Amino acid sequence: MLGLKLPTDPRWVNIVEKNIEEILTDHAFCEQKATSTAISLIVSFPEYTELVQEMVALVKEEISHFKLVHDIIIERGWTLGRDRRDDYVVELLKFFPKGGSRTTQLVHRLLYAALIEARSCERFRLLSEELKDKELAQFYKKLMVSEANHYTMFLGFARQFGDTDEVNAKWKDLLEYEAKIISNLGTSEAIHG
Repeated sequence: MLGLKLPTDPRWVNIVEKNIEEILTDHAFCEQKATSTAISLIVSFPEYTELVQEMVALVKEEISHFKLVHDIIIERGWTLGRDRRDDYVVELLKFFPKGGSRTTQLVHRLLYAALIEARSCERFRLLSEELKDKELAQFYKKLMVSEANHYTMFLGFARQFGDTDEVNAKWKDLLEYEAKIISNLGTSEAIHG
């Protein structure tokens, strides 16, 4: 369903389980960045009313997810650590050239967002199925559904605002590129790492 070309090695969960505090901190900041992305799309493309409406709803949902993760961190007696560089996203953002028309810029940002959500969904599914911590496994199962909805929403908007054939070709190429990135990751307790 997600179209990802390279699945995450299930052994990644073993790395996560050795430092749950670290994955929760990384996850919290992923939710914060998703909130920021939605706000940025509103600010950058206010003329797309339907997109703005959906991004307002997404801001509320993503910041509520941040709070849920932060609450788990607090309940476990930890504090939110500092944000870390997300090498996955840094590399992903190198795929499309800078510039182009406003529509092209919008489509590229939507495709990036769709792919990040798809990979998050795939990782959350793995956590929901493989974590020994059943409370966290259940938590990630619930979030997995949201991420899948976000992925389809962003991809749908990209196809709506851009030429469908061109968007589909870009999406296919981006998926191939992302597989190369992910093949070098999966060795740290990070949602995309």
